[in-house]
Amino acid sequence: MEREQAEKRVRELHDVLNQYNYEYHVLDKPSVSDAEYDSLLQELLTLERDFPELQTADSPTQRVGGNILEMFNKVEHRTPMLSLGNAFNEDDLRDFDRRVKQAVGDNVTYVCELKIDGLAVSLRYEDGLFVLGATRGDGTTGEDITMNLKTIKSIPLRLKEPVTMEVRGEAYMPKNSFENLNAAKMEREEEPFANPRNAAAGSLRQLDPKIAASRNLSVYVYSLADAGDAGVDSHREALDYLDKLGFKTNTERKVCTSIEEVLEYVTGWHTKRPDLSYDIDGIVIKVDNTEHQEQLGFTAKSPRWAIAYKFPAEEVTTKLLDIELNIGRTGVVTPTAILEPVRVAGTTVQRASLHNEDLIREKDIKLGDTVIVKKAGDIIPEVVNVLVDQRTGEERDFTMPTHCPECESELVRIEGEVALRCINPKCPAQIREGLIHFVSRNAMNIDGLGEKVIAQLFRENLIEDVADLYKLTKEQLLELERMGEKSADNLISAIEKTKDNSLERLLFGLGIRLVGAKAAKTLAQEFDHMDRLASLTKEELTAIHEIGDKMADSIVTYFEQPEVAELLAELKELGVNMAYKGPKPVSAEDVDSYFAGKTIVLTGKLEEMSRNDAKAAIEQLGGKVTGSVSKNTHLVIAGEDAGSKLTKAQELGIEVWDEKQMLKEIQS
Repeated sequence: MEREQAEKRVRELHDVLNQYNYEYHVLDKPSVSDAEYDSLLQELLTLERDFPELQTADSPTQRVGGNILEMFNKVEHRTPMLSLGNAFNEDDLRDFDRRVKQAVGDNVTYVCELKIDGLAVSLRYEDGLFVLGATRGDGTTGEDITMNLKTIKSIPLRLKEPVTMEVRGEAYMPKNSFENLNAAKMEREEEPFANPRNAAAGSLRQLDPKIAASRNLSVYVYSLADAGDAGVDSHREALDYLDKLGFKTNTERKVCTSIEEVLEYVTGWHTKRPDLSYDIDGIVIKVDNTEHQEQLGFTAKSPRWAIAYKFPAEEVTTKLLDIELNIGRTGVVTPTAILEPVRVAGTTVQRASLHNEDLIREKDIKLGDTVIVKKAGDIIPEVVNVLVDQRTGEERDFTMPTHCPECESELVRIEGEVALRCINPKCPAQIREGLIHFVSRNAMNIDGLGEKVIAQLFRENLIEDVADLYKLTKEQLLELERMGEKSADNLISAIEKTKDNSLERLLFGLGIRLVGAKAAKTLAQEFDHMDRLASLTKEELTAIHEIGDKMADSIVTYFEQPEVAELLAELKELGVNMAYKGPKPVSAEDVDSYFAGKTIVLTGKLEEMSRNDAKAAIEQLGGKVTGSVSKNTHLVIAGEDAGSKLTKAQELGIEVWDEKQMLKEIQS
């Protein structure tokens, strides 16, 4: 075949295979047999083999899985992937409705959607072409799993319109795919997956995309991360627009005009849930109108205009065999129930937290009791209560020890706290748990250094504190069980890379009591350098709005310890960054700019800079950039082909600038 003929046939095959794929995986209405589809796909593979230059990124052949990856790269989300607040009963939903109406008035419409039990993903398109797919990660930074996501046939590789956008969805494994996968694993005498959610997550974190391709995953897209110029004024319009572009959205959604309708929808799916071909773990309720969403805004972790109703946890009965004690990184002694293995919400449970001694007394828990167990939020196993009427008289009381089970130091109960605590700073358990915290995702985020590897390193006396991590050599790692050359190289490289982390990660990683990730970032932004933080007084700390007396006391006490000064000096010597590298928060009062304190909307195509760069520049000058035009908008900046947002701004009499005027203000 001549090249010209081949090029024409390749285009034809693209069109027909994409259409067949859309009918099968999105509409669930196949129009051809599997054999016919496979025959056409094979023809395309042959043509691309003979004419390699005709293979494109959006070719249907790219779904079979490419070369094995070295590792997953980090990706920063342009719009944060926030989690949702939870509701567990009717009262919680009515409270949500009350809060919404207090903020925006009584004329509120909600969109209810099934909460798919899978892995949240972000999909980025440039001019209609799928260019990047990522996991949620910590909400700000995820992992690039583009090659694995390309193997999912419900994800369009090219949209029906050449738009640039980012969408969010849930990757999941259908129940029949899960059953087939586990049957195959058991035939090979391998450990089966506990549930479809774990199977989906495990499949998308394979370095070999061919494995993901073989797992028959799917994705439901549920939101536009940035509506951009889509011309939508509501969530339902956004979902309809996503349908139009070729995405798979869940058709079981419903628009509700009252909280009573929402409750009816939730109740209905309680009973219909088992009939679905995929797992759901709740219902998501969103305020429909985007102007109302803007008014409601966000907390640090979640939007105020949406909530996730979680189905009641499954409860089962089992025997409590023993109570084991664990020492955390702050010295808190946590009792854990050791149970007769039992299936709860799709997984086998053998352990459940008992929190503290007071809870054991309050629930009258004895060794040998028959207990009811559930998973809080379908995730964390906990003992609900004891079946006292099933006691035989052989049950035994449990008594908390007076000394630490790891280091034999005397345990203390600090005034005002319910927990027993080991206060020995040299306690091996605290050091080990502190190391696990230091390398965790929200702290220094060292790839490949999980709990098991930390335990190995600690057991082999290769690490005693966090500074020792930066002294590890490849030769030392190769001595560890199941550690090969490539893994050792990758781990050394990952550790080295974290030396450049911004201050807030190190600060959180050090595990200062009461200092979480958000407080660590606030402190880093305010004080810039570890040396400055180490010299602060309680009064200087509490002058910061987010820092209370208890946290300030904890910070001052931490930095007063000579061992801490020695550790920080050692980390500095090893090349670990001690300065804040992120953007400083901008206050409107501190900026002499037209943008300061104003709410601004960008619309249309910008020529000189990307929308994200323009947004960042405006925010650095004290402005707030939002996605929709409302009466609260101060300024609209309109590029080429500006659509409904420009029209609405003109109707409301809002000031409109072109890109040239925006650039002049930014550069002035």
